[in-house]
Amino acid sequence: MQASFLSAVVLPVALAIIMLGMGLSLAPEDFQRVKKYPKAVAIGLINQLFFLPVIGFIIAKVVPMQPNIAMGLMIVALCPGGVSSNVITFLAKGDVALSVTLTAFSSVITVFTIPLFGNLAYQHFIGQTAAIALPIGATILQVFLMTLLPIGLGMGVRQIFPEVARRLEKVTNRLAVAFLAIIILLLIIREWNNLPGFIVQVGVGVVLLNTIAMLAGFYVSKLFNLNIPQQICIAIEVGIQNGTLAIAITAGLLNNPDMAVPAAIYSLFMNVTGFIAITYGRKLAASNPVQEAIESKV
Repeated sequence: MQASFLSAVVLPVALAIIMLGMGLSLAPEDFQRVKKYPKAVAIGLINQLFFLPVIGFIIAKVVPMQPNIAMGLMIVALCPGGVSSNVITFLAKGDVALSVTLTAFSSVITVFTIPLFGNLAYQHFIGQTAAIALPIGATILQVFLMTLLPIGLGMGVRQIFPEVARRLEKVTNRLAVAFLAIIILLLIIREWNNLPGFIVQVGVGVVLLNTIAMLAGFYVSKLFNLNIPQQICIAIEVGIQNGTLAIAITAGLLNNPDMAVPAAIYSLFMNVTGFIAITYGRKLAASNPVQEAIESKV
């Protein structure tokens, strides 16, 4: 993969389109739902922002892997939920309103947590303490420009031109999928010779991170007596990560394509568990017809 082309053109454009599409689906009310069900939002964010990085760190320490791969896995664990989690939650009969809220809040909070914890992880796994790989100020600014600004623009378009926003949302969603496929293809081409070894190393870590995270999200929600749609939503939100942002950070900010391998493989594998979540969620919904109404209107 040509790192300059990836970081200068493909990644910023892809991420901006994905975040713009997310903004087109959001309204200011989505950020106010925390007042309506604070417990569900709090549990979802704790799972996403605390449990997931801890799980990622333990896996990176326990499963044998190169430092670059371990660092890449940690970046995946530090990223916010992916925008596709909203679609998967809808198909799985989960709480879509909660999903949108969690995606929005985690996208804002991780602007600050990625640089902070990313630096700590880089120093731990790579062993470089003199040079900080993720300059906090620059990283916050760059992540802001790649995520929050497009989200804000999308929300503005939706507020002023709702019909235009609805039409654009469909286009941006398709373009986002296409760009992600291109990124993964470029990464596969670039790392073709190393791919078998990487899959052996990364495969176990990715499977463990994704499955343990989703199970943790589901059962922690169950432990705190959230309703079934909320349990499904949080499990999906914790498991469906923003793989494009992880690739942008590793291959772009850190300029290390090897670190981007876990994000690329995770982006593929999470679709498998996403399909399983859809199947399981619909089965749960069918077996619980008296379940309280799902607040799934975005």
